[in-house]
Amino acid sequence: MFNGKKVLIGISGSIAAYKTILLVRLLIKQGAEVKIVMTPSAKDFVSPLTLSTLSKNPVVIDLFSENSWSNHVMLGRWADVFLIAPLSCNTLAKMAAGQCDNMLMATYLSATCPVCVAPAMDEDMWHHPSTQQNLQKISSFGNKIIPVEKGELASGLVGDGRMAEPETILQFLHDNFFLTRDLEGKKVLVTAGPTYEPIDPVRFIGNHSSGKMGAAISEELAKRGASVDLVMGPSSIKVNVPGVTVHKVQTAEQMYQQCMGIFPETDVAVMSAAVADYTPEKKAEEKIKKTEDSFSIQLTKTKDILKTLGEKKQKGQLLVGFALETTHEREYALQKLQKKNADLIVLNSLNDEGAGFGYDTNKITIFEKNGNELIYERKPKQQVARDIVDRIVKMMYA
Repeated sequence: MFNGKKVLIGISGSIAAYKTILLVRLLIKQGAEVKIVMTPSAKDFVSPLTLSTLSKNPVVIDLFSENSWSNHVMLGRWADVFLIAPLSCNTLAKMAAGQCDNMLMATYLSATCPVCVAPAMDEDMWHHPSTQQNLQKISSFGNKIIPVEKGELASGLVGDGRMAEPETILQFLHDNFFLTRDLEGKKVLVTAGPTYEPIDPVRFIGNHSSGKMGAAISEELAKRGASVDLVMGPSSIKVNVPGVTVHKVQTAEQMYQQCMGIFPETDVAVMSAAVADYTPEKKAEEKIKKTEDSFSIQLTKTKDILKTLGEKKQKGQLLVGFALETTHEREYALQKLQKKNADLIVLNSLNDEGAGFGYDTNKITIFEKNGNELIYERKPKQQVARDIVDRIVKMMYA
């Protein structure tokens, strides 16, 4: 993921500096070349000897050491990205003010490469108006900020302010600076969310789909360079990223019509929406009153969007379906793969903890028409979207 990439790491005085040891090790393991610059106070939290051993480069702390001058200008020109992790409240304030009283700040102010920071501080410091103002200021300079996490802090409190974990930082670096735009020029159709089938002007038949999975897939596709048409059923999820055009619909019929219009021009279609299987035969023009002890609604099947696209699919088009099951999950997913003429089916089960409707996480199994079966652990939906898009890319260029 980082083979041949040059990463300059700046370490400021924070207990979270211990995480940077693992971060350096992971970067080296993935093929990056790493150099490190520290503030003098950072030495109290992590050993320069440890870092120089892991990075295989001397750690720079002072402008002058052993009668030699450390060239801060060249450090900022050498790197592909300059990551400051951890970023203490003090160093943040210096960055915002443009102060230059140590080697790290001299390197930052002269850096020509992109800069990103991973803040680390106690909750009250993190939420202080001056801290938030400083974050906004350095962001306006073009620096990228890796979100802090919530958890146990050095003070013993539990709250916001923890530096992101090394694996999260690596993924942030990859997504924001080194992501390959391997879908540049490709057009993708994605469906997401539920459909609402009206019974009367007030009531409808629907489901609990939030649209989070489809939204995450759309955003990941756009990051990879694709032009995405997202057909979104009723959902509170907002997707506002470059490269994604959102088409809002309510009913299964409306989603069907949108997909039929868009699909012929697409390279890939990802059907992640939870489309209603049945819709009322008739919609009451006025609100139905509760006058009878029992009430029946005659339902009729909706159009099968995935099956129709499978029938219309041309050579070179890739079709991805989703299967949410509660029983016989694998059997039903494989049947769907074959019957709908899909190239890939993403299975998730309501029996898996933290998977299915409404969650920020998901646990999936991917079935491919070539016989591949890939099982993934539970992950945040953004990472699940990355796994799915990785398989799409691999199938497209196989």
